[in-house]
Amino acid sequence: MKDVTLRQLEFLAETIRAGSLAGAAERLHLTGPAIAQQLRRLESAAGLPLLERGPHGQRPTDAGRLLAETYARIRAELAACDDGLRALRSAEAGRVTVGAVSTAKYFAPHLIAAFRLAYPKIGIELAFGNREEIIALLEGYSVDLAVMGRPPQGLAVEQQVFGDHPYVIVAPSRHPLAGAGRLPFPRVAEETFLVREHGSGTRLHLEAMFAAAGRDPAIGMELDSNETIKQAVMAGLGIALISAHTIAAEVHDGRLVVLDVEGLPIHRHWLLVRMASRNPGPATRSLWNFVALTGADYLPSDGDGGQGSA
Repeated sequence: MKDVTLRQLEFLAETIRAGSLAGAAERLHLTGPAIAQQLRRLESAAGLPLLERGPHGQRPTDAGRLLAETYARIRAELAACDDGLRALRSAEAGRVTVGAVSTAKYFAPHLIAAFRLAYPKIGIELAFGNREEIIALLEGYSVDLAVMGRPPQGLAVEQQVFGDHPYVIVAPSRHPLAGAGRLPFPRVAEETFLVREHGSGTRLHLEAMFAAAGRDPAIGMELDSNETIKQAVMAGLGIALISAHTIAAEVHDGRLVVLDVEGLPIHRHWLLVRMASRNPGPATRSLWNFVALTGADYLPSDGDGGQGSA
Protein backbone atom coordinates (compact mmCIF):
# COMPACT_ATOMS: atom_id res chain seq x y z
CA MET A 1 0.00 0.00 0.00
CA LYS A 2 3.02 2.32 -0.01
CA ASP A 3 2.14 3.71 -3.46
CA VAL A 4 -1.49 4.49 -2.61
CA THR A 5 -2.38 8.17 -2.85
CA LEU A 6 -5.00 10.22 -1.04
CA ARG A 7 -6.43 11.13 -4.44
CA GLN A 8 -7.09 7.46 -5.20
CA LEU A 9 -8.80 6.99 -1.85
CA GLU A 10 -10.89 10.07 -2.54
CA PHE A 11 -11.99 8.60 -5.89
CA LEU A 12 -13.03 5.39 -4.14
CA ALA A 13 -14.97 7.24 -1.44
CA GLU A 14 -16.77 9.42 -4.00
CA THR A 15 -17.66 6.42 -6.16
CA ILE A 16 -19.14 4.66 -3.13
CA ARG A 17 -21.05 7.81 -2.17
CA ALA A 18 -22.37 8.42 -5.72
CA GLY A 19 -22.99 4.76 -6.48
CA SER A 20 -21.32 4.97 -9.88
CA LEU A 21 -18.21 6.09 -11.70
CA ALA A 22 -20.26 8.61 -13.66
CA GLY A 23 -21.64 10.12 -10.47
CA ALA A 24 -18.17 10.36 -8.95
CA ALA A 25 -16.83 11.93 -12.14
CA GLU A 26 -19.56 14.55 -12.01
CA ARG A 27 -18.85 15.36 -8.36
CA LEU A 28 -15.11 15.63 -8.97
CA HIS A 29 -15.36 17.34 -12.36
CA LEU A 30 -13.35 14.59 -14.01
CA THR A 31 -14.00 11.95 -16.65
CA GLY A 32 -15.16 8.44 -15.82
CA PRO A 33 -12.14 6.79 -17.50
CA ALA A 34 -9.73 8.91 -15.43
CA ILE A 35 -11.37 7.76 -12.20
CA ALA A 36 -11.59 4.15 -13.40
CA GLN A 37 -7.85 4.11 -14.14
CA GLN A 38 -6.95 5.29 -10.64
CA LEU A 39 -9.35 2.82 -9.04
CA ARG A 40 -7.70 -0.03 -10.96
CA ARG A 41 -4.32 1.07 -9.56
CA LEU A 42 -5.76 1.23 -6.08
CA GLU A 43 -7.33 -2.22 -6.45
CA SER A 44 -3.99 -3.59 -7.69
CA ALA A 45 -2.21 -2.17 -4.65
CA ALA A 46 -4.82 -3.63 -2.31
CA GLY A 47 -4.75 -7.03 -4.02
CA LEU A 48 -8.52 -7.38 -3.60
CA PRO A 49 -11.66 -6.19 -5.41
CA LEU A 50 -12.87 -2.89 -3.99
CA LEU A 51 -16.22 -2.44 -5.73
CA GLU A 52 -19.03 -4.71 -6.86
CA ARG A 53 -22.22 -4.04 -8.72
CA GLY A 54 -25.38 -4.16 -6.66
CA PRO A 55 -29.05 -3.41 -7.32
CA HIS A 56 -28.45 0.29 -6.68
CA GLY A 57 -25.12 0.69 -8.48
CA GLN A 58 -21.54 0.29 -7.32
CA ARG A 59 -21.12 -0.73 -3.73
CA PRO A 60 -17.97 -1.45 -1.72
CA THR A 61 -16.61 -4.86 -0.95
CA ASP A 62 -15.25 -5.44 2.56
CA ALA A 63 -11.84 -4.30 1.31
CA GLY A 64 -13.35 -1.23 -0.33
CA ARG A 65 -15.24 -0.36 2.84
CA LEU A 66 -12.07 -0.69 4.91
CA LEU A 67 -10.20 1.67 2.60
CA ALA A 68 -13.08 4.15 2.57
CA GLU A 69 -13.20 4.14 6.39
CA THR A 70 -9.44 4.62 6.51
CA TYR A 71 -9.75 7.58 4.16
CA ALA A 72 -12.40 9.10 6.43
CA ARG A 73 -10.08 8.79 9.43
CA ILE A 74 -7.22 10.31 7.45
CA ARG A 75 -9.41 13.27 6.50
CA ALA A 76 -10.41 13.74 10.13
CA GLU A 77 -6.76 13.66 11.24
CA LEU A 78 -5.79 16.15 8.54
CA ALA A 79 -8.60 18.46 9.64
CA ALA A 80 -7.39 18.24 13.23
CA CYS A 81 -3.85 18.91 12.04
CA ASP A 82 -5.08 21.95 10.13
CA ASP A 83 -6.73 23.26 13.29
CA GLY A 84 -3.50 22.69 15.19
CA LEU A 85 -1.45 24.50 12.57
CA ARG A 86 -3.80 27.48 12.70
CA ALA A 87 -3.38 27.56 16.46
CA LEU A 88 0.38 27.38 16.10
CA ARG A 89 0.40 30.21 13.61
CA SER A 90 -1.42 32.37 16.12
CA ALA A 91 0.80 31.14 19.00
CA GLU A 92 -2.35 30.07 20.87
CA ALA A 93 -0.98 26.56 21.23
CA GLY A 94 2.09 24.55 20.47
CA ARG A 95 5.00 23.13 22.40
CA VAL A 96 8.42 24.38 23.39
CA THR A 97 11.28 22.31 24.79
CA VAL A 98 13.81 24.13 26.95
CA GLY A 99 17.16 22.97 28.26
CA ALA A 100 18.78 24.81 31.16
CA VAL A 101 22.11 24.50 32.92
CA SER A 102 21.76 23.32 36.49
CA THR A 103 22.50 26.75 37.98
CA ALA A 104 19.32 28.04 36.32
CA LYS A 105 17.12 25.73 38.40
CA TYR A 106 16.92 28.48 41.02
CA PHE A 107 14.80 30.65 38.72
CA ALA A 108 13.87 28.83 35.50
CA PRO A 109 10.79 27.05 36.96
CA HIS A 110 9.40 30.39 38.15
CA LEU A 111 10.04 31.96 34.76
CA ILE A 112 8.34 29.08 32.94
CA ALA A 113 5.39 29.21 35.35
CA ALA A 114 4.89 32.90 34.54
CA PHE A 115 5.00 32.11 30.82
CA ARG A 116 2.41 29.38 31.28
CA LEU A 117 0.07 31.89 32.92
CA ALA A 118 0.46 34.21 29.95
CA TYR A 119 0.17 31.41 27.35
CA PRO A 120 -1.82 28.60 29.00
CA LYS A 121 -2.29 26.60 25.79
CA ILE A 122 1.42 26.30 25.04
CA GLY A 123 3.02 23.17 26.44
CA ILE A 124 6.50 23.39 27.96
CA GLU A 125 9.14 20.73 28.55
CA LEU A 126 12.02 21.79 30.80
CA ALA A 127 15.19 19.74 31.24
CA PHE A 128 18.22 20.52 33.42
CA GLY A 129 21.77 19.31 32.98
CA ASN A 130 25.37 20.40 33.10
CA ARG A 131 26.70 22.68 30.39
CA GLU A 132 27.95 19.89 28.13
CA GLU A 133 24.66 18.01 28.37
CA ILE A 134 22.60 21.09 27.49
CA ILE A 135 24.84 21.96 24.54
CA ALA A 136 24.45 18.38 23.27
CA LEU A 137 20.65 18.67 23.50
CA LEU A 138 20.74 21.99 21.67
CA GLU A 139 23.04 20.73 18.92
CA GLY A 140 20.99 17.56 18.50
CA TYR A 141 17.75 19.58 18.14
CA SER A 142 16.35 17.88 21.23
CA VAL A 143 15.51 21.27 22.73
CA ASP A 144 14.23 24.42 21.02
CA LEU A 145 15.90 26.84 23.43
CA ALA A 146 18.64 26.70 26.04
CA VAL A 147 19.34 28.81 29.12
CA MET A 148 23.04 29.17 29.94
CA GLY A 149 25.67 31.63 31.03
CA ARG A 150 28.08 31.35 28.10
CA PRO A 151 27.29 30.70 24.42
CA PRO A 152 28.50 27.33 23.12
CA GLN A 153 31.73 27.44 21.20
CA GLY A 154 31.76 26.19 17.62
CA LEU A 155 27.99 26.32 17.14
CA ALA A 156 26.14 28.89 15.04
CA VAL A 157 23.53 30.17 17.47
CA GLU A 158 21.24 33.11 18.09
CA GLN A 159 21.48 34.46 21.63
CA GLN A 160 19.53 36.86 23.79
CA VAL A 161 20.85 38.40 27.02
CA PHE A 162 18.08 38.60 29.61
CA GLY A 163 19.82 39.29 32.91
CA ASP A 164 23.03 39.81 34.84
CA HIS A 165 24.78 36.82 36.38
CA PRO A 166 27.34 37.60 39.11
CA TYR A 167 29.81 35.10 40.55
CA VAL A 168 31.24 35.37 44.07
CA ILE A 169 33.51 33.42 46.38
CA VAL A 170 31.80 31.89 49.40
CA ALA A 171 33.16 30.48 52.63
CA PRO A 172 31.66 29.00 55.80
CA SER A 173 30.56 31.59 58.31
CA ARG A 174 33.36 30.57 60.74
CA HIS A 175 36.12 30.92 58.12
CA PRO A 176 39.09 33.13 59.19
CA LEU A 177 38.54 35.40 56.16
CA ALA A 178 34.83 35.89 56.87
CA GLY A 179 34.13 39.52 57.61
CA ALA A 180 37.58 40.69 56.51
CA GLY A 181 37.90 43.89 54.48
CA ARG A 182 38.75 43.99 50.81
CA LEU A 183 40.93 40.94 50.27
CA PRO A 184 43.59 40.82 47.54
CA PHE A 185 43.00 37.87 45.25
CA PRO A 186 46.49 36.37 45.82
CA ARG A 187 45.59 35.94 49.49
CA VAL A 188 42.32 34.18 48.69
CA ALA A 189 44.06 32.08 46.03
CA GLU A 190 46.07 30.41 48.83
CA GLU A 191 42.90 28.72 50.09
CA THR A 192 41.64 25.28 49.07
CA PHE A 193 38.92 25.55 46.43
CA LEU A 194 36.00 23.25 45.85
CA VAL A 195 35.21 23.23 42.12
CA ARG A 196 32.61 22.12 39.60
CA GLU A 197 33.35 19.58 36.90
CA HIS A 198 35.47 20.40 33.84
CA GLY A 199 33.44 22.15 31.13
CA SER A 200 30.93 23.74 33.49
CA GLY A 201 30.48 27.50 33.26
CA THR A 202 31.55 27.98 36.87
CA ARG A 203 34.74 25.97 36.34
CA LEU A 204 35.58 28.00 33.23
CA HIS A 205 35.22 31.24 35.19
CA LEU A 206 37.42 29.93 38.00
CA GLU A 207 40.13 28.79 35.59
CA ALA A 208 40.08 32.14 33.77
CA MET A 209 40.37 34.02 37.06
CA PHE A 210 43.39 32.00 38.21
CA ALA A 211 45.00 32.14 34.76
CA ALA A 212 44.73 35.95 34.77
CA ALA A 213 46.54 35.95 38.13
CA GLY A 214 49.21 33.56 36.86
CA ARG A 215 48.39 30.94 39.48
CA ASP A 216 46.96 27.44 39.72
CA PRO A 217 44.10 26.75 42.15
CA ALA A 218 44.60 24.37 45.04
CA ILE A 219 41.69 22.06 44.33
CA GLY A 220 40.43 20.12 47.29
CA MET A 221 37.53 18.38 45.60
CA GLU A 222 35.63 18.34 42.29
CA LEU A 223 31.85 18.18 42.69
CA ASP A 224 29.05 17.94 40.16
CA SER A 225 26.38 20.29 41.50
CA ASN A 226 25.98 23.66 43.19
CA GLU A 227 24.07 22.04 46.06
CA THR A 228 26.95 19.69 46.81
CA ILE A 229 29.42 22.56 46.54
CA LYS A 230 27.44 24.59 49.09
CA GLN A 231 27.18 21.68 51.52
CA ALA A 232 30.91 20.99 51.24
CA VAL A 233 31.75 24.65 51.87
CA MET A 234 29.46 24.75 54.91
CA ALA A 235 31.21 21.62 56.19
CA GLY A 236 34.53 23.47 56.08
CA LEU A 237 36.12 21.50 53.23
CA GLY A 238 37.14 24.63 51.33
CA ILE A 239 35.85 27.78 49.66
CA ALA A 240 34.27 28.08 46.24
CA LEU A 241 33.50 30.38 43.33
CA ILE A 242 29.77 30.07 42.73
CA SER A 243 26.87 31.84 41.08
CA ALA A 244 25.46 34.49 43.42
CA HIS A 245 22.01 33.40 42.26
CA THR A 246 22.36 30.06 44.04
CA ILE A 247 23.22 31.16 47.59
CA ALA A 248 20.56 33.62 48.76
CA ALA A 249 19.01 31.29 51.35
CA GLU A 250 22.31 30.14 52.84
CA VAL A 251 23.69 33.70 53.13
CA HIS A 252 20.44 34.92 54.66
CA ASP A 253 20.56 32.14 57.26
CA GLY A 254 24.22 32.76 58.06
CA ARG A 255 25.39 29.38 56.83
CA LEU A 256 27.58 30.93 54.12
CA VAL A 257 29.35 34.25 53.77
CA VAL A 258 30.48 36.03 50.63
CA LEU A 259 34.13 37.04 50.82
CA ASP A 260 34.94 40.62 49.87
CA VAL A 261 37.57 39.93 47.21
CA GLU A 262 39.24 42.41 44.87
CA GLY A 263 38.03 41.94 41.31
CA LEU A 264 34.82 40.25 42.40
CA PRO A 265 32.01 39.74 41.79
CA ILE A 266 32.61 38.52 38.24
CA HIS A 267 29.77 39.91 36.16
CA ARG A 268 28.45 37.70 33.40
CA HIS A 269 25.04 37.36 31.76
CA TRP A 270 22.22 34.89 31.48
CA LEU A 271 21.54 33.95 27.88
CA LEU A 272 18.70 32.37 25.97
CA VAL A 273 20.18 30.46 23.02
CA ARG A 274 18.80 28.73 19.94
CA MET A 275 20.39 27.12 16.89
CA ALA A 276 20.70 29.68 14.09
CA SER A 277 19.85 27.03 11.50
CA ARG A 278 16.53 26.18 13.13
CA ASN A 279 13.44 28.16 12.18
CA PRO A 280 11.53 28.86 15.42
CA GLY A 281 7.78 28.30 15.45
CA PRO A 282 5.31 30.80 16.90
CA ALA A 283 5.30 29.16 20.35
CA THR A 284 9.09 29.23 20.51
CA ARG A 285 9.17 32.86 19.40
CA SER A 286 6.60 33.71 22.08
CA LEU A 287 8.79 32.21 24.81
CA TRP A 288 11.89 33.89 23.36
CA ASN A 289 10.22 37.31 23.44
CA PHE A 290 8.75 36.71 26.90
CA VAL A 291 12.14 35.85 28.39
CA ALA A 292 13.82 38.78 26.63
CA LEU A 293 11.32 41.21 28.13
CA THR A 294 10.73 39.77 31.60
CA GLY A 295 13.43 37.18 32.33
CA ALA A 296 15.44 39.47 34.61
CA ASP A 297 12.40 39.86 36.88
CA TYR A 298 12.64 36.19 37.90
CA LEU A 299 16.33 36.08 38.79
CA PRO A 300 16.85 35.42 42.50
CA SER A 301 18.46 37.77 44.96
CA ASP A 302 22.23 37.72 44.62
CA GLY A 303 22.59 36.72 48.26
CA ASP A 304 25.84 38.63 48.58
CA GLY A 305 25.04 41.52 50.85
CA GLY A 306 24.93 43.95 47.96
CA GLN A 307 28.19 43.00 46.23
CA GLY A 308 26.61 40.95 43.45
CA SER A 309 24.22 43.37 41.80
CA ALA A 310 25.31 44.43 38.34
